[in-house]
Amino acid sequence: IQVSCDGGAATGKSTGAKMISKKFSLKFLSSGLLYRYASFLILKFKPKNEINFLKRKFKNLNYYHLNRINLHTPAISKHSSVIAKKNKIRSILKKFQLNFSKKHKKCCIEGRDISTKILPNSDVKFFFICNLNIAAKRRYKELKRLNPKIKLKDVKKALRSRNISDIKRKNSPLLKHPDSISIDTGKLDKQAMLAKMSKHLEKILITKHGN
Repeated sequence: IQVSCDGGAATGKSTGAKMISKKFSLKFLSSGLLYRYASFLILKFKPKNEINFLKRKFKNLNYYHLNRINLHTPAISKHSSVIAKKNKIRSILKKFQLNFSKKHKKCCIEGRDISTKILPNSDVKFFFICNLNIAAKRRYKELKRLNPKIKLKDVKKALRSRNISDIKRKNSPLLKHPDSISIDTGKLDKQAMLAKMSKHLEKILITKHGN
């Protein structure tokens, strides 16, 4: 069974995807982490040919090593939103994600174009939404641990800008798949979110495999 989770910045899609993956023993992949890692590599090594460089780096990448690196710096966040617009870079990361989904038949991938571009045939598709004020406060709490001087208004401005950029970009924009189930994390706590997701996933499991 394969699950896709899409949504804007700080909508809770990573949290939801991780929770459902743990409950149903699915291999989890965050596409956002791949883009952050690509940015980390480019900023660190400053390659002359970014495309060939990233092809080499992602060819035999062990995804689980990425958790050992701090990929959530402001510089990486800003840069990753820029490279996300580049089709050639998206193609490299898309290939990695498709290989991951072929290797792991039971998986959950989260991002912004998973239902529409990466796993259009996924068994269950979730689309996460959240009120901007709530999303900004959530992200602010996360970032404040790393940067005590950060301001809520700046976080809110950055989130709004990122979401507009994702929706309007030419290559693989943030879209809701017609089959996607909306998960409003501004109205649901973690347990209610997991319960709603589980209900839909269990329906599919029964349909596919019976009791």
